[in-house]
Amino acid sequence: MNLIPNWLRRSAHASGSDGLEKTKLTLGFIPLTDCAPLVVAKERGYFAQAGLDVELSKETSWANVRDKVSIGILDGAHMLAPMPLAASLGLGPNGKPTVTALSLDLNGNAITVSQPLYERMHELDAGALTHRPFSAQALGRVIAERREQRGKPLTFAVVYPLSTHAYELRYWLGAAGIDPDRDLSLVVVPPPQMVTQLRAGNIDGFCVGEPWSSVAVAEGLGRVLITSHELWNNSPEKVFGVNLEWAEQYPRTHRALLTALLEAARWTDAHENRPAVAELIAQARYVNAPVEIVRQSMTGTFRYAPDEPPVAMPDFNVFFRFAASFPWRSHALWFLTQMLRWGQIDRPIDLAATAAACYRPDIYRDAAEGLGLAVPSIDDKPEGRHARGWMLSEATSPIAMGPDRFFDGRLFDPTDPVGYLAGFDVHQRSVALDALAAANRGPTGSPACTTAT
Repeated sequence: MNLIPNWLRRSAHASGSDGLEKTKLTLGFIPLTDCAPLVVAKERGYFAQAGLDVELSKETSWANVRDKVSIGILDGAHMLAPMPLAASLGLGPNGKPTVTALSLDLNGNAITVSQPLYERMHELDAGALTHRPFSAQALGRVIAERREQRGKPLTFAVVYPLSTHAYELRYWLGAAGIDPDRDLSLVVVPPPQMVTQLRAGNIDGFCVGEPWSSVAVAEGLGRVLITSHELWNNSPEKVFGVNLEWAEQYPRTHRALLTALLEAARWTDAHENRPAVAELIAQARYVNAPVEIVRQSMTGTFRYAPDEPPVAMPDFNVFFRFAASFPWRSHALWFLTQMLRWGQIDRPIDLAATAAACYRPDIYRDAAEGLGLAVPSIDDKPEGRHARGWMLSEATSPIAMGPDRFFDGRLFDPTDPVGYLAGFDVHQRSVALDALAAANRGPTGSPACTTAT
């Protein structure tokens, strides 16, 4: 089904300027399987059908993506879901108001440890590694042993300090009473370098997106302990992000981009198209990984260990189903609670205003409704309530949704983020909860995305 609307087709051929403010664009991506919507939009001509001449720029790190979007070298990019929030709040260099009006996918990450570390975990607590999803209990035994022996702390890698991967790893560790800032060493490694660092013994484990955990397993270097889908069913992963000033300067171009990416996401998510998606993204100019490895998770299977066969995991990557492309503000709020939990935000902020300014479902609705797609009529929802599929009735027409359960059974109420934050025993908060509560009481203040510098 071709989703490009007639209004956009007409504008794409109306004049030399294509009826858009800007037609020649450069979009950044990181070599991960969840760059698929951008690759499909380019390779299958959806960008071109929308009147856009798009070059995809393969970037070496998330810091590169952040910096190049900030200074305008890139018009937009495949981004970590927390990145628009972090950039807008000035967390890190080159802070700039940044928005997302489109989620690119759900799930897709995994926590992997080296084979030697797994063997030691099994020796110390085999019972904790019997039934999935695994907790970090056995890892805690290894950490305690090293502390008693005054050994070197374990080193785990994440792709960026303010990333889904960092918060997933921290959440998983914290649920077992492990303090990621005191009990081990966290380092940043770009996704394509994770396997190399594991092979060299420089890290003991990592949290990364595919295909890099599968590469580690295929080479016999590591074992996957838990996937992000198991940790938080259908959790947000990547978004398409642009500077706020860019979105305001080029609104029709932005809408055309979203339209093309929505069509690409829908095509990508169809089961019958997944083998072709794997062929496309495995190419050297994109992910640059063996197609047979990329094909595993992309076609709905996943392999945890070298000595285990692949298992069915049809929702390891979700690009369109379950309202996957909708930029839920409850997702943004959850990320903000984690930034506060781990001391990355050091001042009281209006959480709802920050989420509302950076995550833009209003822009999404404008593009999606033009395609005749069902769209949510609400901006946020409780997270962790559903252990099975359910129907979202608060939409232009009912939308089938997937489970959204956290592995530890916690619930996130977007109307009470401060109360949720107060429920964690393991944390590194630097903002007093009473001060945060005061900042989130009464009329909404100025959105952080319009005031960040």
